[in-house]
Amino acid sequence: MEKADFLDKINKIKLIISDVDGILTDATIHIHSDGIESKQFTVHDGAGSATARIAGIPIALLSGRYSEATTIRAREMGIPHCFQGKLNKIEDFVKLCEIYNVSADEVAYIGDGLIDIPVIEKSGIAFSPPNSHPLILEMTDVITKRSGGTGVLQEVVEFILKAQNRFDETIIKMRKEVYKG
Repeated sequence: MEKADFLDKINKIKLIISDVDGILTDATIHIHSDGIESKQFTVHDGAGSATARIAGIPIALLSGRYSEATTIRAREMGIPHCFQGKLNKIEDFVKLCEIYNVSADEVAYIGDGLIDIPVIEKSGIAFSPPNSHPLILEMTDVITKRSGGTGVLQEVVEFILKAQNRFDETIIKMRKEVYKG
């Protein structure tokens, strides 16, 4: 893809939608002997979510698998729309576009698995961590430096803001709002 075409695509981005397992986590699910499930998330993605919120770019989550841990983490990150438990993610993708009043080409999607293919194909730009399925790596626009569970969302937020020349102003705004300085 030509650099000008890529910049045109990324400048349109108004919404980030992310898969969960393999993006916000390393794709490991712990099932304890008492049946309780747990996942490990990184605080870096929480910071990425806060940065996006300050910049005015909403984040939503789409997961093919339901997990209460994901629901709790989405709430902690201030992400109001977290759709889970459907292997067909397109219906909820369309719903999120309607909720946020954006077209598909204004969405950046972060995915790593085969069930993400239809959403990757529909999105304006797609990001994937390097530990994604090989077919996803062939399809994606940007392969992140970080692997799933190590701050992929934060990296994507910063990448978009820098490409849109909004990162510095967002940091200034963050200092004023968060640090009151």
